[in-house]
Amino acid sequence: MSIESSVSRRPWLGWVLFLGTVVVVFLIGLFASTIVERRTEALVAYTPSTDIADREPRNEVWGRYFPREYQSYLRTRETTFRSKHNGSGLVDALAQDPNLVVLWAGYSFSKDYNQPRGHAWAVEDIRRTLRTGGPLDGKSGPMPNTCWSCKSPDVPRVMAEIGPAEFYRGTWAARGAEIVNAIGCADCHDPRTMNLRISRPALKEAFERQGKDITTATHQEMRSLVCAQCHVEYYFKGAGNYLTHPWDKGLAVEDMEAYYDAYDFSDWTHGLSRAPMLKAQHPGWELSRLGIHAQRGLACADCHMPYETQGGVKYTNHHVQSPLANIATTCQVCHRESEAVLMANVYERQDKNLEIRAAVERELVHAHVEAARAWEAGAGEAEMKPALTHIRHAQWRWDFAVASHGASFHAPLEVARILSSALEKAFQARLELARVLAAHGVTGPVLLPDLSTKEKAQRYVGLDMEALRREKQEFLEKVVPAWDRAAAEREKGYGPRPPQ
Repeated sequence: MSIESSVSRRPWLGWVLFLGTVVVVFLIGLFASTIVERRTEALVAYTPSTDIADREPRNEVWGRYFPREYQSYLRTRETTFRSKHNGSGLVDALAQDPNLVVLWAGYSFSKDYNQPRGHAWAVEDIRRTLRTGGPLDGKSGPMPNTCWSCKSPDVPRVMAEIGPAEFYRGTWAARGAEIVNAIGCADCHDPRTMNLRISRPALKEAFERQGKDITTATHQEMRSLVCAQCHVEYYFKGAGNYLTHPWDKGLAVEDMEAYYDAYDFSDWTHGLSRAPMLKAQHPGWELSRLGIHAQRGLACADCHMPYETQGGVKYTNHHVQSPLANIATTCQVCHRESEAVLMANVYERQDKNLEIRAAVERELVHAHVEAARAWEAGAGEAEMKPALTHIRHAQWRWDFAVASHGASFHAPLEVARILSSALEKAFQARLELARVLAAHGVTGPVLLPDLSTKEKAQRYVGLDMEALRREKQEFLEKVVPAWDRAAAEREKGYGPRPPQ
């Protein structure tokens, strides 16, 4: 039977065929339109044409042209993620581990030390910590201006205006009205090409001293090097507090220790043992290079800022965070194990290194307390020097291994090696101290005080925390609002950014 005869016998069938044809044509057209739209969208996304100024520090200005990246960046304000040993919220590390108060006695970290929050909190958190502040005139303070270096894209803007050396010179409070925008786009990107670039001079200078040209780095290398502007070991060199990376002898913990020893540098003199101490910053880049992921060619951004797609656009997720927060788009891009297995692998490495870390801390706390007792017993500088050198080297290794946060996963074997070396040197320090104590009539064990809480430990090392908190509150109430008013009134309009 022909179609014509069928239609003649059943007229409604013609309308069905007609409407069906219309629907099919519509769907085909919609599909074709979507393909064209996604191709156009991808072309627009990867061919930027912006009027962003060269040192524009305001992230929302960049966000007008790159909304996906900007919206994902805003999520660095989230504080809800928590893994077994870390997270994105503000956690009091001294309360978790009161031994830290004794290890950093005489240094500002014994007052206040929190696990870091996301990049969007950088300016607010450094303003609020008890490690910063000063007289209420806002023109001076105990911390150098160099402390701002990694906290804001305002830093390269100001450096471009006055020069790096002038920026480093002076006190932290003196530039408070200038440094107001949190870590963001201008720290890593060229606004004309969106290519990754190094905005901090210290990294370029460190490479130059090693005879390396950082401008020849590949794009994949740059996806780690922009992180290495800040997530590295550094110190403030000379009277001008010039930010410097101690890599001239190499990138291993022993190489940097040799550099500091040759320079006779110390961050502070310990409040109990009087040892000339080194404070590791956050050598994440140096340690990650020694792990299997970096050795296989992965960059920091591969795991902490994975690629994502939206429509036809592939973009980098700028919600910089732990890979454990989204294993499907990080670990499982390469690994085929389940999420539970991969997370267990991470925790196993962390747990085992934490065992060694705890042992090192116990020995170092004993060493500092025993050294204080030796001084009380009348020990002299010459006989104390070997023990103090061991304390310095042991704690430097311990701090180097733990300060980069993710090192127990990035390079678990190297971290275990460093912590084991720290433990050995802590034992050597205590052996030397036992000899000194015996020579001055102290033959029994030197008992530790009650260090079961942060508050008890802080009282033991002589901190008046009530006075420090009161001083800080006055600073926040009087100085910070003045900074924000001054920033808002500046001609260039680089004003303070309200929380998003």
